[in-house]
Parts: sequence; C-alpha cells; structure tokens
Amino acid sequence: MIRWNKWLIMATIASLLAIGSLPSRSEAAGFKDIGGHWAEQTIVQMVQQGLLDGFPDGTFRPDETVTADQFVKIVLLAFTDKFPNGERKWKTSFLQTLSASNQNILQQDYRDFTFKPNTVGYWAKPYLDLASDLHFISKGQFSDYKASLKREDVAEILYYLLKETEYLEDETYSLAAASHFGDLQSASSRQQKFIGESMTKGIMEGYPNGYFGVGQYVTRAEALQIITRLQTKSKRISVKNDNDAFIKIVPTKDGSYKKLVFPDQRMLQTYEVMEEAGKLRGTNYDLEETTLRLFKNSEAKAQALSGATAAARNSNEASLWLDPQFATYGVTVRLEDGVLARNTESIRKFTDFLFGYDADIFYRQFTDTCARAAAKGVLETTTTQIGNFSVETRLESDGKTIVFSIIHS
Repeated sequence: MIRWNKWLIMATIASLLAIGSLPSRSEAAGFKDIGGHWAEQTIVQMVQQGLLDGFPDGTFRPDETVTADQFVKIVLLAFTDKFPNGERKWKTSFLQTLSASNQNILQQDYRDFTFKPNTVGYWAKPYLDLASDLHFISKGQFSDYKASLKREDVAEILYYLLKETEYLEDETYSLAAASHFGDLQSASSRQQKFIGESMTKGIMEGYPNGYFGVGQYVTRAEALQIITRLQTKSKRISVKNDNDAFIKIVPTKDGSYKKLVFPDQRMLQTYEVMEEAGKLRGTNYDLEETTLRLFKNSEAKAQALSGATAAARNSNEASLWLDPQFATYGVTVRLEDGVLARNTESIRKFTDFLFGYDADIFYRQFTDTCARAAAKGVLETTTTQIGNFSVETRLESDGKTIVFSIIHS
C-alpha cells in the first residue's frame, strides 16, 4: 500500500509539472508578440476562425494598420463557418438577414464562390466584387483598396453592411449620441452619419480622451475587435436611449429597414394605427418609413414602385404621414374623382384615432375643404384649432394636391 502511494504521488507531481508547462493562448496560436496585448484573446479567437493570418516570422503585429481590402475580406469571412478540411460555408443566420435579391445573388451568381483569394492578378478581387454586388461597398468607395483604413472609413463600411444585414439606427438620435466626441466636427456631415451609426450600434467606440479618432488608422487588433462585435451582438457596447419605449423598426424605400425614435407614445401608437389603415385598402398601399401611400389600384401601385418617371413615382392618390422630428401628423390628398370614396375608411381610421372626440369636426372640415378646392381650383392657406391640434391646410402649386398638417398644440 505504501509503494502504491509513492507511485501515485510521483504521477501527481509529473502531471502538475506537465500542466505548468502548457503553452499560453498566444503561444498556442503561434504568435510571439501578442502576449499581454489588450486584444490577445480576440486575436487568438479570430485567427482560429481563419479571418486574419500572422506573418512568417511568427508575429501577428497587432498594432500595424489594416488595409481596406483586408478588412473587406475579414468582414465576408466573418459570416462563414470554417470546417476542418478548410472549406467554408455561409452561416445560416447570415443568409436569413439578407434581402431576397441578395440571397439570390449568393445562390446564383456566387454559388461557386470559394472564399479564397485570387492566385493570379489582384488577390482581393473576388472579395471586393462580392461585397460590391451585395451593396456592402461600392467599387469606387476607396481610390486605393490597398491603402490603410481610417476609422471613419471603417464606419462607412459598417453603415452599408448594417443597412443590408440588420437595420439603420434613427439618424437624429445617432448623431446626438455621437456629438460627445470631441473631434466629431472634424469629420464631414456624411462621415458623421457613419460614425453615429457604428457607435450607436455598439460596434465602435471612442478613446479615453473623449475623441472618436477621426483621421486615425485602424490597427489589425482593432479591426478584429470590431468584427467580433459585428458577429456577436452580446459583445456590443450598450448605448442607452432615453426614448427606448418609443422605438419602431420601419421599412425603407430601398427595401431595407431603419430604427425610428418617436417623440412620445401617442405618435408611436398613431404609426401602428396607420399601418392598419393601409391594410383597409387590401394590397393597394405602400408603407415607407413614416409615409403610407394609398393607390387607386394594383396597376397604379406597380407603376409608382417601378418609378419610371417622376409622375409615376408620385401617382398615389392619398397619403398618411408622420414627421417624428417635428412632432407633426398629416394627410395629403389629390383632388380627383373617386379618391375620397376609395380612401375614406383609411383616412378616418387614422384621423379618428388622432382626434378622438373631435374626429367628426376634423372630417367635416376636411371634406368641405376638399370640395371647395376641387370646385374653385384655389384655396387660401389657413390654420384652425381642433381640440388639442392645430391644423394647417395648404393647396399645392399644382392646384390638385391638398396637404393637412396636424400639430399637437
């Protein structure tokens, strides 16, 4: 029994010595320059996914800059699963985020995509072509894709990527949230929009000095940290919105979605009523952001959506709309035969909810104004008080379109 304990003790000591000699995560990854780096864990995880390689001398060089073509490649590979044999396949979760047209592009035009760089010619061409066709980038977005990326450039790529795979944040709120960056004004208004989106989405953040880093280059380590947050929403930085209760994800004109922040519960509820008002017209309506367009029939709707001419694009006969930024509601009507008859039910559902007990007062004024304008072809702009709302009535210069702007007093 004593001999057995002796061997057991020796085996235990040997095991402890073996454990103590296990390589660190950075050594296991084969890099000698990432131990203790702030992004060490992220680098190891991303390298294991095959998103970015190290260098032949055994270094990763985490603080060197990343180029535009490298970043586009990383973004695309981040949406794939890598198998033991080295082959890749699009993540199902990624495919489900894409529009039908983008899914078709992958299934048809890129069904034989290998996820590998060109061996002849420019190595990044396959990645840039695919990203462009999916509208993640435009081919002329950067004059030189081999140049190092600046932080605002990464924000631009993220903006269009998020537009296609998730939704865009409310721009007014995003810009307000990003306004605390001390260097935001050094970016163009276009770049500020990209910065606000990437920051509000919790994918990019500023530096301890309170600056976003406009004009600074993105390092390889920072690029992987950004990709990690893009891949995994739970790793994103939480950005608190004081109006979280009044948020709605709405469809946009180009078929994607965006987040809107409404000023109060009433406007959010009115938007939901407006959605129901559209359905009262069967399929003869189209909802884009905060405007519901009502059409005479399916042919008129098809012409408007195809947008061959300006007249066709504006061929709806009535619209219900909201303007969250200025807390305004509205009804727009074209003075043509049958318009009110076809759209009364939808208009009334919208305005009945809005005006409540005073709904009949508004509707009598509404129909009387339309009749007078149609008969005379002219109408003086007026503002009247109905309940808690101020209603401005205006006839457009074409003499056929009346706009009722409704503002809570």
